[in-house]
Amino acid sequence: MSRESERITVVELHKTGMRTADIVRTTGFKQRTVYKIVRRYKETGGTSDRPRSGRPTTATTPENINKVRCRIRRNPEVSMNKMATDLGISRERVQHIARRKLGLRSYKVARIHFLNDAMKAERLRKCRRMRQLVGDGRLSKVLFTDEKIFTVQPVHNHQNRRQLLKKGQQKTSAARTISRRHFPASVMVWAGICATGKTPLVFMEQNVKINAASYQQYVLRDVLEPWATSHFGETGFSLQQDWAPAHSAKSTIAVCEELFPGFWSRDIWPSNSPDLNPMDYSVWSIMEQKISTTRYATATVEQLKSALLRSWDEITAEQCATIISDFPKRLRKCIEAKGGNFEHLL
Repeated sequence: MSRESERITVVELHKTGMRTADIVRTTGFKQRTVYKIVRRYKETGGTSDRPRSGRPTTATTPENINKVRCRIRRNPEVSMNKMATDLGISRERVQHIARRKLGLRSYKVARIHFLNDAMKAERLRKCRRMRQLVGDGRLSKVLFTDEKIFTVQPVHNHQNRRQLLKKGQQKTSAARTISRRHFPASVMVWAGICATGKTPLVFMEQNVKINAASYQQYVLRDVLEPWATSHFGETGFSLQQDWAPAHSAKSTIAVCEELFPGFWSRDIWPSNSPDLNPMDYSVWSIMEQKISTTRYATATVEQLKSALLRSWDEITAEQCATIISDFPKRLRKCIEAKGGNFEHLL
């Protein structure tokens, strides 16, 4: 029912002597709407809107609305500024047409990793297998691991990194800037989480080549084996890792099968799947966000290491459980997407 029909219905019932509360019950209209219509009828003797003050919206014409609609249909990424210039109207009016008249909202274009048909088929098959493996409470016994390189140059979100200045100050020393180095110092870290906790954070020193031998010694034997024995005891667990060269070497797989009998082999964990690994889809982002704040000084590698250790220590067991609990949903979404990209659908 149109607004005008609502008004006429309410006024006709009011003329019969019906009380406002009874009109609300009879029509099912909102109480506030009925009261406003009755009050306006009593004050003006009619149902029309009162004359509005201000400048008429001459730019919001059917012709301009149709032009904006056609341009957006041809290119959903078209610039509001460009449309405003081309149509000879203000950017604010173009935004008004897009939002109010066409019901559109601005969304950031999602960045996804490349997957060919073979990769999608592999992901679909292995996600179905993993869904069986993590059922009946067994997800709590899966340890997800990963490596990441952090730099002393923090990552900034340029869309959100803004400052408030008076007009003209953007060209003075009051304006903040962000400097970028071509080759900032960095450090590689390894870590893992499960539903009940997290491993130590391991730094791979810059003078140590990351190959199968160093990964097996400094990560699997020196850190993971004693931690897993202490954390899981005799109950056992499943180790997940990606298939970077140091991980997929035959000697590394032999070590994993020897030390960690529940190790997820290549038949289980799919390649090209950072969107399925809790370390990738959550933990590293949390740490990166933490060390990018002004609370952490990361001008040198040692300061960066301290900041990373601090941010790692701040991740609680409860957070780990929450992050891991999202894994089954991601498996389901990946299966629904036939092994394709799905994060933009979450």
